[in-house]
Amino acid sequence: MTLALSISKKIEQLAMRFTKRFPLLRPFIRWVRQVVSRLIYCLIYCLFNRIEPKVILFESFLGRSYSESPRAIYEYLLTDPRFADYTFVWSFRDPKEKQKIAELSRAKCVCFRSAEYYKFCAAAGAWVSNGRVITGIVRRKKQRYIQTWHGTPFKRLCYDIPGGNNAMNNRKELRKKYDNDTKQYTALLSYSPFTTEKFRSAFALDKLGMRHVLKETGAPRNDCLVRAKSSDTERRKARLGIPIGKKVILYAPTWRDNQHDARIGYTYRNELDFAALRAVLGDEYVVLFRAHYHVASRFDFAAHAGFVIDASGEDDIAELYLAADLLITDYSSVFFDYMILDRPILFYMYDLEEYRDELRGFYITLDELPGGISTTTEQLIADIRRAEKGGVVPAEKLAAFRERFLCLEDGKASRRAAELLLI
Repeated sequence: MTLALSISKKIEQLAMRFTKRFPLLRPFIRWVRQVVSRLIYCLIYCLFNRIEPKVILFESFLGRSYSESPRAIYEYLLTDPRFADYTFVWSFRDPKEKQKIAELSRAKCVCFRSAEYYKFCAAAGAWVSNGRVITGIVRRKKQRYIQTWHGTPFKRLCYDIPGGNNAMNNRKELRKKYDNDTKQYTALLSYSPFTTEKFRSAFALDKLGMRHVLKETGAPRNDCLVRAKSSDTERRKARLGIPIGKKVILYAPTWRDNQHDARIGYTYRNELDFAALRAVLGDEYVVLFRAHYHVASRFDFAAHAGFVIDASGEDDIAELYLAADLLITDYSSVFFDYMILDRPILFYMYDLEEYRDELRGFYITLDELPGGISTTTEQLIADIRRAEKGGVVPAEKLAAFRERFLCLEDGKASRRAAELLLI
């Protein structure tokens, strides 16, 4: 199996080189890579590993973190006696480091894309993931694939993205990748009737004959926010080293389709003037900066030491939600989850026209958003001051927003998702 893994990795490396040298051949090269990877996986890992119905493999953001709905479901299963004799496996890029987490003491941690990882992909009775499975892995007939996804969609996804190509992402290729993944779902968790409707179109579920996989459970990752207490906020602030008496702004922008470096992946150009923010707010606030997991950039906030903290390495953004007194985002879906805490939300959309009209587009109109929109740092500072006084968004508008998008968030979503894992 180790030899097979070595061959597979070598093929991927060669495919990457040829793709960069001969971009016109990219679709064909990727098709060959996928066929060869699947062949190796089926002949080596599936052939020599029988399915273990009571083994569950968990993965969040392709092994990058212990977080999100896979984490919430796993931690619920630890408390449910019906799963007492199950074996839990987690995939991580750094399994030795994650094994130190107390909650993972009952789980086996394996290295993402290792021979052991592929073995459990082939043998686990169920997979729980919040993102696509990697090229070459194929769900076997008696396996289950619970796709939790990672947010209520605000920006358009997959089939709903306006047509054509952008600087680094061929829409046709992207749709093929999602088709391959979607066809393997046995359940796709939905957080509301709104999410159900958008997932149907974004993942072409009707066209693929997969509408039946949608399960309206609510978002397991939000159970901890529903149950949150004020003492949880203070504990998170202390753990993050926030000075006593300081308020916290969480700044969580999303990635841009047109900011990509072929050598390292997606990048992010910060357009928020932290110096101007500090001049006005530095005595009262600390800013937690959280980059999207797609972003490979490294950020140096030395010039803003004591005011800006890079929290991009924090495993679970829910920990940052709980520490924050106010959220600033742009086109990320994070504001839907943060709404549960009933704290102010602001939107900094410095590139609004480009993002809306050329890159993605939105599922809801801007006037439906539960917070003020700024396009300059000066406007944003004024909105922060307004938010401190309350009343930025009418109470009836916020209530209607919660009814539409958060109607299933009752703290029991993990339990409902667990029912899909019982054999």
